[in-house]
Amino acid sequence: MRFVGIGILTVLLGSAAWAAGKEVRAVPPDLANYVAKAEPEYAWTVEDVKELPGIKAWRLKLTSQVWQGITWSHDLLVVRPAEVSTEKVLLLNEGGSASMQKAMYAALLAGKIKAPVALLLGVPKQPLFDGKREDDLIAETFVRYLDSGDASWPLLFPMVKSVVKAMDTLQEFSRKEWEQPVQKFIVGGGSKRGWTTWLTAASDARVMAITPMVIDVLNMREQLTHQQRSLGGTSEQISPYTSRGLVPVPDTPRAESLWSMIDPWTYRERFTMPKLIVLGNNDRYWSTDALNLYWDALPGEKYISYTPNAGHDLTERDEAGKKLNADRAINNVSAFVRYQLTGKPLPKLAWKHGTEADGSLKLEVTADPAPKEARLWVARSDTKDFREARWSSQAIELKEGGPVTATVAKPESGFIAYYADLGYEIDGLPQWLCTQLRVAGAEEK
Repeated sequence: MRFVGIGILTVLLGSAAWAAGKEVRAVPPDLANYVAKAEPEYAWTVEDVKELPGIKAWRLKLTSQVWQGITWSHDLLVVRPAEVSTEKVLLLNEGGSASMQKAMYAALLAGKIKAPVALLLGVPKQPLFDGKREDDLIAETFVRYLDSGDASWPLLFPMVKSVVKAMDTLQEFSRKEWEQPVQKFIVGGGSKRGWTTWLTAASDARVMAITPMVIDVLNMREQLTHQQRSLGGTSEQISPYTSRGLVPVPDTPRAESLWSMIDPWTYRERFTMPKLIVLGNNDRYWSTDALNLYWDALPGEKYISYTPNAGHDLTERDEAGKKLNADRAINNVSAFVRYQLTGKPLPKLAWKHGTEADGSLKLEVTADPAPKEARLWVARSDTKDFREARWSSQAIELKEGGPVTATVAKPESGFIAYYADLGYEIDGLPQWLCTQLRVAGAEEK
């Protein structure tokens, strides 16, 4: 996702809305109204069914809505392992259309989490408007909102609604096909689909947990200012927005309204469900410590999963830059989902960054239960831009009954970034839960 940090405007919250016989969380009225609006063209059909040893898969065709006169149709892949509960489903939203690769990915996840997995594809509908895709398309719809004042224009709204309609479809489908109909959803997605994940969680009470990936941009106006300080300017990845005059934010009430509608920060009080935020330490889209601008304000259970030496694709790279794999991120998401499905509580973590009398940097973590292992990850840079920095780790000695503590020398020049990584396991799935990272400079006291 190419996006930018921009504004947050306090808005009055609407009363709870009701649509299609289900509760929709109270949200600022533009998003709530769009999600609740009737969609006469909504429909779904089963297009294909395949049975393999221990697993069954369906391909559904879903029409979620008509937006600005354009019909949004999606492939919805559903994979169910044999003899598993079907009351809770992992629902991921992605771009593209059905393929063998996507079906195999869904089957891989279903096997890991021991529950049904659904992949909603075609989010967003694209290309549109003279071939525009992804962030160029989102920026186009933002400009059209600024020009018209029509609050249905921002592309995030139909993206959210497509996920809401996928939940409707999966509940209707499961009532026909499975003995246990689906009741709750764990929703996830990457980049702008992670953005959609946040906004869907703010909109629909059926979302029991979320795992937004590589969307490190909540509290958008502060993020933009922080990018200027950390990167020496805005990230080159957000050019679809800067080139259209959307960044810096125009000083108009309508522009402020736009960013308040689509910034998940606006809805942060609604994010009381468990959350696993999945990030790559070398993602060129965001400042390295962008999470620190919104982490403390998130309510409820929350966890961080950093992948060191990985960019926007969450794929680790070796010292030569060769791509390895995304196993760490996949396993962390799968383990988080297993906790939600089993009802087993996730570890309780708390941490504190500090500075010792000799100037060394200290990180102390309390963990219940204690981790099986812990590591300190460190990167160095001449500036606060760590996107090209190499992360290395060292084991942290665990002391029975005590906190996990680590120290690192303050840099003699430039800057250092560091965080701790605690290792756990559930049902054979490895999981690494991280602390916030701290950036410190040689000149800092």
